[in-house]
Amino acid sequence: MNTWLEILLYIQIALSGLCLFRIIKGPTIPDRMVAIDIFGILVVGICAIISVQTGKTFILDIGIAWIILSFIGTLTLAKYLSGKKLNQ
Repeated sequence: MNTWLEILLYIQIALSGLCLFRIIKGPTIPDRMVAIDIFGILVVGICAIISVQTGKTFILDIGIAWIILSFIGTLTLAKYLSGKKLNQ
């Protein structure tokens, strides 16, 4: 079972690298934001796999905090792109 988890972990890390490439080379800001959202989902998956492998549940808390911050960032970008100020 650990070999499958290790394979999944390596796949998640490789996909994270591709997302980092899109974040750096993205042609527009919305493309970069989508890549950041996908990267956040992959980080949560990596945290889940590591948590299952090690048996340490506090790593899941890191993933949950990451996804909450990613959601707030997405809302902020959507409001900015709609032309409204952040305090409206």
